[in-house]
Amino acid sequence: MTDISTETRSVIIEREMPFPTDKIWRALTQPHLIEEWLMKSDFKPVVDHRFNFNADWGSVDCRVLEVEPNRTLAYSWGAYGLETVVTWTLTPTGAGTHLRMEQSGFGRDQRQAYGGARSGWPQFFEKLEEVLARTE
Repeated sequence: MTDISTETRSVIIEREMPFPTDKIWRALTQPHLIEEWLMKSDFKPVVDHRFNFNADWGSVDCRVLEVEPNRTLAYSWGAYGLETVVTWTLTPTGAGTHLRMEQSGFGRDQRQAYGGARSGWPQFFEKLEEVLARTE
């Protein structure tokens, strides 16, 4: 028998992007670029670094969990009782980079947060692509 109270869900977004992995990595790890597509932060790509994303609605408490330059970035994402993990995976392709983002750990009772992430991340991806298209 499965205990539904311990099951979690994930939001996964995957896109093929016509940009090299190092360019996408910079947009994922440099605070001035992160601010352009996601939120203002004091991010540093250093394992165990604690940082915040800040928006007009509040802030997100985070801690860097994994850093493998140009390949993998993972950090905790905690706000308003939500404790999830965001993992970015970059895979070079012939035409650029396959970018995968997974936000995992949504409890079954966190429908509103899960729905917000499902609708929010595609918008963040669009902004990320705009930033990548206009930066060197």
